[in-house]
Amino acid sequence: MTGTLARRWHQFVKLLLLLPRAGWRRGLRYGVAASVEHRTVIAGLDLATVVDVGANVGQFSLLVTSLHAQARVFAFEPLPDAADRFARLFAGNDRVRLHRAALGPEPGTAILHISARNDSSSLLPIAEAQQRIFPGTQEVGTVSVPVGPLADFVSRDELAAPALLKIDVQGFELEVLRGAAALLDAFDWLYIEASWVALYEGQALAEEVIAFAADHGFTLASTHNRSDASDGSPIQADLLFRRAGAC
Repeated sequence: MTGTLARRWHQFVKLLLLLPRAGWRRGLRYGVAASVEHRTVIAGLDLATVVDVGANVGQFSLLVTSLHAQARVFAFEPLPDAADRFARLFAGNDRVRLHRAALGPEPGTAILHISARNDSSSLLPIAEAQQRIFPGTQEVGTVSVPVGPLADFVSRDELAAPALLKIDVQGFELEVLRGAAALLDAFDWLYIEASWVALYEGQALAEEVIAFAADHGFTLASTHNRSDASDGSPIQADLLFRRAGAC
């Protein structure tokens, strides 16, 4: 099956999964497809709070609110067009709060490199490997966005347990973790997209993310949605971490 046919087949299968749930059908009306590739992981966790970093147009937050209707969601998305769509999707939902900002170690502003596929945009320049492995993700512009540590936006008291920190920020994962370090002990779970190949210039690879999580009391519980190179070596995957002593 060619790459194009594989993508179309994946889209067709995803559509079939989305149609049975009213909330997911509503998302499609806003051009937002719930990220059902994560449904087995998220459905299996008891969650009261989710921090969705790299929320894009709301794919993951839509999944969470469908599977855990009572959970509070704190979402972060700095790309203006994506944040606008997120806001429209969740208008009137007082359990979802959107911050139009990126997370990092220090408060300030940063340059966001906008990809032709907006969910591949990053605070790091897009590397040749990203464009080669995932065609159509080249840079098409930049925008200055606010950035700061998690504690500048969310208080410890708001992170009711059990809490999950989800990070999908195209190579900037370690910087988000550093910016969240003061609050990491409030989370029971981390769910992070990480790469073994440098898809963005200067990105920390999966081994560094795993080591940082371990230094803060988290162990790797499982790996999901892994993409492999033709030789079978890993390119990227979603990593679920559990904090020692978490329920």
